[in-house]
Amino acid sequence: MRSTVVATGLFISMLVPAAAETAKAPILLTPHRAIYDLSLLRSTGSKGVETARGRIAMEFGGDACDGYTMKYRQVTVLDSTEAGSRTLDTQTATFEAGNGLSMRFKSTSTTQGLVRDGVDGDAQLRPDGSLDVKFKQPRNEVFEAKGQPIFPTEHMKRLIEAAEKGETTLSVKVYDGSDDGKKVYDTLGLIGRKIEPGAATNLEEAAKQDGLAKMDRWPMTLSYYEEGNADRTPIYTISFELYENGITRALKIDYGDFALKGDLKSLSMQPNTACQR
Repeated sequence: MRSTVVATGLFISMLVPAAAETAKAPILLTPHRAIYDLSLLRSTGSKGVETARGRIAMEFGGDACDGYTMKYRQVTVLDSTEAGSRTLDTQTATFEAGNGLSMRFKSTSTTQGLVRDGVDGDAQLRPDGSLDVKFKQPRNEVFEAKGQPIFPTEHMKRLIEAAEKGETTLSVKVYDGSDDGKKVYDTLGLIGRKIEPGAATNLEEAAKQDGLAKMDRWPMTLSYYEEGNADRTPIYTISFELYENGITRALKIDYGDFALKGDLKSLSMQPNTACQR
């Protein structure tokens, strides 16, 4: 199982000639720790999942000056008549440079306590937009890709920018180091209409705190495809509501045969830094 719930962004503001409008202030992302409780939303097929439960813990920090850090862990227990009970545990730690040109990543996945996958590497974008990846684990080797892929932090930056401009779609190639670390994904982001502060009454208690009360947010759906196969069924789809400071709620992860819902159980936020780059 693969999932990624991350949200980041920060862009420099510039002065323009008096005849033009002044560019918007940079997006300030809030360092935070969020916990989501997982439950089964949907299951299809005679061999589908009957029950599911679990938790996602995500910790985001940093800024565009010092770079961004992300720690992510998802533990999911799936029950089915055919396969019995399975416990899947995925842990990921990343560091992305503030300029979006490099990323360090390390991840492990276990099933029933047995290590299934483990990847440790460094990714670098060349000036021509191609990608170089050097692995430390599971073995010393390299991976290269073209097509100007971007990293997850940059992806979320662009989603926030597109949402603030009123755009409804964003299509980019994304590299996140997941699975065996040798895949670039075609992604399609669908951006819904802005939700004004106070417009909804069904928020989780964790989302009612003052730090979010006056912030806009947008419903988003991100579909991930095998590179070159964007006209087919996505490998998986993630939907959520994204606040302008990078925090998410109303999480849904659709793996095709089944889908999980993630309710925001707790949220702690730290002050933004003074970085304005």
